[in-house]
Amino acid sequence: MFIGLDLGTSGLKGLLIDEAQRVVGEATHPLTVSRPQEGWSEQDPAEWIAAMEAVLGALAQHDLSAVRGIGLSGHMHGATLLDAQDAVLRPCILWNDTRAHREAAALDAEPQFREISGNIVFPGFTAPKLVWLAKHEPERFAKVAKVLLPKDYLRLWLTGEHASEMSDAAGTSWLDTGARDWSDALLAATGMRREQMPRLVEGSDVSGTLRPQIAARFGLPEGVVVAGGGGDNAASGVGVGVVAAGQAFVSLGTSGVLFAADDGYRPDAASAVHSFCHALPQTWHQMGVVLAATDALNWYARLLESDAKQLTEGLGPLQAPGKARFLPYLGGERTPLNDAAIRGAFIGLEHATDRAATTRAVLEGVSFALRDCRDALEGTGTRIETLLGVGGGTRSRYWCEAIATALDTPVALPVAGDYGGAFGAARLGMMAATGGGLDIASPPEIAATIEPVPPRATGQPRVMPSAPNRVPNAPVSGCPSGVIA
Repeated sequence: MFIGLDLGTSGLKGLLIDEAQRVVGEATHPLTVSRPQEGWSEQDPAEWIAAMEAVLGALAQHDLSAVRGIGLSGHMHGATLLDAQDAVLRPCILWNDTRAHREAAALDAEPQFREISGNIVFPGFTAPKLVWLAKHEPERFAKVAKVLLPKDYLRLWLTGEHASEMSDAAGTSWLDTGARDWSDALLAATGMRREQMPRLVEGSDVSGTLRPQIAARFGLPEGVVVAGGGGDNAASGVGVGVVAAGQAFVSLGTSGVLFAADDGYRPDAASAVHSFCHALPQTWHQMGVVLAATDALNWYARLLESDAKQLTEGLGPLQAPGKARFLPYLGGERTPLNDAAIRGAFIGLEHATDRAATTRAVLEGVSFALRDCRDALEGTGTRIETLLGVGGGTRSRYWCEAIATALDTPVALPVAGDYGGAFGAARLGMMAATGGGLDIASPPEIAATIEPVPPRATGQPRVMPSAPNRVPNAPVSGCPSGVIA
């Protein structure tokens, strides 16, 4: 058997799978986020360990004597700071913490960061947090002996090893993403040194062995290997079998993600596309990110004192966009606008506008934002041949049809099951323990495939974007935030 551990912002999840990849057991434990100041977001790593102890204890209700490998997944970009004795110096600064926005802008203005890392330096990335620390907490900065990403602190507790892997490291702004190695130049530019970084392994390789006392405590055998694992989205890609060029998934969760695997490194930082290493050797991935997907629909439902299911279940067949349009930028936008200040809007409202029309506008707004992401990915040469749909928003067939039509690509929906980060981590643990490869990361069984709706079926010509950033519901590139040209 194999265990996958996924450290999320709101909780830690563990999955136990057998050699046929059937889920044998699962457990979760909640986590909280501290926000001591505006724009700050922190967690105490001691809470992660307590959560892992609880999850492993729950999984130990099953016989774990057949476990051979453990894989790790977790939220990215967090700065977990350790001194020379591995003591935690301060709460971890999380991915959604924006205190280092000035430091991020300054680093991003240095051409080498985009050239070497392949990405914009976003405020949530790890490197600007250390620059902020040096400026505002210099005594702590002077004591930093190791910087670990959140899931890698779990690894330290499990194995005693300071290690990470390339998919998570790519979100630090310190990685030479093409070379899959730390960049001494980028580290030096932030006052850091290579010895303060964990050693790197591939996500499917062995990073260490479970400490004997941990194995004995939870009924695991000696010699259980711990895989490199992956950042949350890369591990999810392994979980849904998106591991080779041409494969992609669209995730409709709180945010929207268009994730495409690639066999080459094709960065385009200016488009705000994330170009990261995948969790598998010599594989990369790209992501377009929409900050409000189901979050936008749930926001609208709250305004109407309704819920998302009630709003969407009676919409009927897909219609062409009407006069009402919705900008889904409720908290800024990532790809391709990279604008934290832009905000959402309804436009084109008239006396005839009803609840169904505005609900369709919300779904269309997110769908066209994902089309923007698709165009940005295609602009780098990335191709999408197969597209899986995952996340809570895919329960709406209307929304799936809108996305398939906007992207002009069929959306395949898996049968019910868990294909997230914990499952992908368990698969990586299986690869590390058995030496297996891509055959382990097979795609899921498909329950239904949603085809693009032909223009004639909607009664009007399909409204499609003609170029990146030129969509019916998004501002023209170069216009002030929120202004419609």
